[in-house]
Amino acid sequence: MRGALVLVHRWVGLAIAGFLFVAGLTGAFISWDHELDAWLNPTLFQAPTADEPRAPPELANQAERADPRMQVTFLPLSVDPGGTLLLGVEARPDPKTGKAEGLDFNQLALNPATGEPLGQRFWGQPSLTRENLLPFLYRLHYSLTLPLVSGVDVGLLLMGVVGMAWTIDCLVALWISFPNLRSWRKSFAFRWRERGYRLLFDSHRSGGVWIWLLLLTLAVTSVSMNLEREIVRPLVSLVSPLAEDPFSTRTPRALDEPALPGLSRERMLVIATAEAKARGWTAPPGGIFYSPLYDIYGVGFYRPGEDHGDGGLGNPWLYFDGRTGKPAGALTPGKGTAGDIFLQAQFPLHSGRIIGLPGRIFVSVLGLAVAGLSATGVVIWARKRKSVAKRRPRRPATDAAAAAS
Repeated sequence: MRGALVLVHRWVGLAIAGFLFVAGLTGAFISWDHELDAWLNPTLFQAPTADEPRAPPELANQAERADPRMQVTFLPLSVDPGGTLLLGVEARPDPKTGKAEGLDFNQLALNPATGEPLGQRFWGQPSLTRENLLPFLYRLHYSLTLPLVSGVDVGLLLMGVVGMAWTIDCLVALWISFPNLRSWRKSFAFRWRERGYRLLFDSHRSGGVWIWLLLLTLAVTSVSMNLEREIVRPLVSLVSPLAEDPFSTRTPRALDEPALPGLSRERMLVIATAEAKARGWTAPPGGIFYSPLYDIYGVGFYRPGEDHGDGGLGNPWLYFDGRTGKPAGALTPGKGTAGDIFLQAQFPLHSGRIIGLPGRIFVSVLGLAVAGLSATGVVIWARKRKSVAKRRPRRPATDAAAAAS
């Protein structure tokens, strides 16, 4: 039994080692993506003047009038002191054909006092330029930046499958690390006085044992985020009822036939604010998005500076039909069934944001550990393979051919 599990661990580990090395290394950096991005790209994040900012919806309307090709799909409702207003944008469909031509950018930075464009970029574009480095690393982390195939994000699905294999491998690795009760101490020990292969082996086995529960958490949460609709929601719903997800109950539109909202952002904010007040929420509207593929508005409620949801399970959101303004769902952190709370916890756990800054630091270090465990696993396999090859007797035919040469 143990021999079979060793083989499973070896070959599954080798199959996913490259993926985990990339995910771990990029994860160590994207724990700080907002800070690093702002440092690398002051044009996109720092306004040239400190004048009084205008209302964000007014600036969004001005940007859409200036460039009729686009529609603003994400709008922050507050501006950090000295910061720009960074909009998310997508192509607007042609009124005659209903088709949309792709834009060469999907983020636009505005001067919050004047509405003047300060910079733009295509978030997630494979590029190592200053503007695109952090978004590229972010997409590389969860989807390898693979292109869509017939509208399907194959990179997202692939990394979800890698997460499933990683989860299984974590369980197998724990089993084979404790072959019996007498040798349990050995699985926690590091032979610091030894050098070379023995210490390398201990760093892989014992290092993985010490942080095993954290590795399992990363593996499970990666599956939950990449394969939520395909696998995780259906499985969780078998043991706990789930609140309706507006995105899973609607069929997305074609990428080149996006919708336009039937209600303005201003009207939607009035409706959402009234709904939040009825629910007893005290935080103001902090951001609004519109999904052209699903025709859904989303309004998040959080105070300025809390847009990244550090601490706890994140920020609450309300969802509405983009044409009628009727409620389409809600995300209330910490509320709902056990299944709802389980799903809410996945990203905060994976990113470490559930405990704020200390969690982000911890996850960043953990990402480096994942990359290190992947690399040491490959090195150990290569060393063992080389050792076996040296002990293997040479075939007579091989010896004769060598003599003849």
